[in-house]
Amino acid sequence: MNIGAQIRQLRQQKGYSQENMADILGISTTAYGDIERGKTDLTLSRLQQISIALGTNMQELLGEALPQPQELYPGLFHQLETLQLEREKQEIELEKLRLEVAHWKRKAEEMALWSAIRSQERERIGFK
Repeated sequence: MNIGAQIRQLRQQKGYSQENMADILGISTTAYGDIERGKTDLTLSRLQQISIALGTNMQELLGEALPQPQELYPGLFHQLETLQLEREKQEIELEKLRLEVAHWKRKAEEMALWSAIRSQERERIGFK
């Protein structure tokens, strides 16, 4: 739906006529009709006036008129999703590696401790 049709729909929902809107905006009925028919390029200030008159915001007026980024760049969004999945997989793999390093670090500490205990026991026994 283009912006003119969006404005028309909101105007009709509010129960305003084109004449009412033209009066509120301080323009002719013909000029206002051209806005709804898409024959007039709207300025931001005029769009703001229309949104205030309709009790809405400019984002709502532009919401359906502007294509969503996913529609403009579908390939890019697919690449982003793929990269996000790959990153999540790498984070999982990194966490596995961290756990493995922690495990082997504990094992090395245990072996060093047992080695130290054995060497002290040998000295006490007196074997040289």
